Amino acid sequence: MGGIRLLIVDDHEVVREGLRSVLARRKGLQVVGEAGSAAAAVQEARRCIPDVLIMDVRLPDGSGIEACREIRAEQPQIRVIMLTSYPDEEAVFASIVAGASGYLLKQVRAQDLIEAIEAVASGASLLDPAVTGKVLERIRKMGMGAADALLSQLSERERQILTLIAEGRTNKEIAKIVCLSDKTVRNYVSSILSKLNFTRRSAAAAFMATRLPKGRLSS
Repeated sequence: MGGIRLLIVDDHEVVREGLRSVLARRKGLQVVGEAGSAAAAVQEARRCIPDVLIMDVRLPDGSGIEACREIRAEQPQIRVIMLTSYPDEEAVFASIVAGASGYLLKQVRAQDLIEAIEAVASGASLLDPAVTGKVLERIRKMGMGAADALLSQLSERERQILTLIAEGRTNKEIAKIVCLSDKTVRNYVSSILSKLNFTRRSAAAAFMATRLPKGRLSS
């Protein structure tokens, strides 16, 4: 069988069955695996190598976002759509950094989910407007002047590393790109967060993402 290969990850069996039933009706979509935990998601991704992975944000043994990060680090060609029951600004930030191509609420209509899968499989990125609107508004409230003032505190190297963070790079990837040790990169990241008054790497990444030209971010 051909078409878009899908891996469904959710800790509720009834949700997985519902998604499988909906997706099976669409010609060109093929569910090749399922998982109910973050660890199983990583293993299944290695086994079945899907084109698109539909991932629950919250899983019993950890975060679907961290599983997304690990899977994308090993197999960057896999596109990931995060699904959640509630709009969560921090989860959106973290999903962007982890390399997710989409972030949708579980209340999404079946047809919209199918279209989202087809879109990310073709290379597009998308996020639910109900979620991203809040995130972008939060950043806009800082004001352009305040944002510029924060960035002006960073050294040239720190701005370079922050840009790479916003592109979804891991510390290990950044260290290789800028020819520094992992420990040195971690120290830079801590300094960046402190200067920008952020407590999470994901928030700093989303902040910087709004300052980059469209198309600059890695998908």
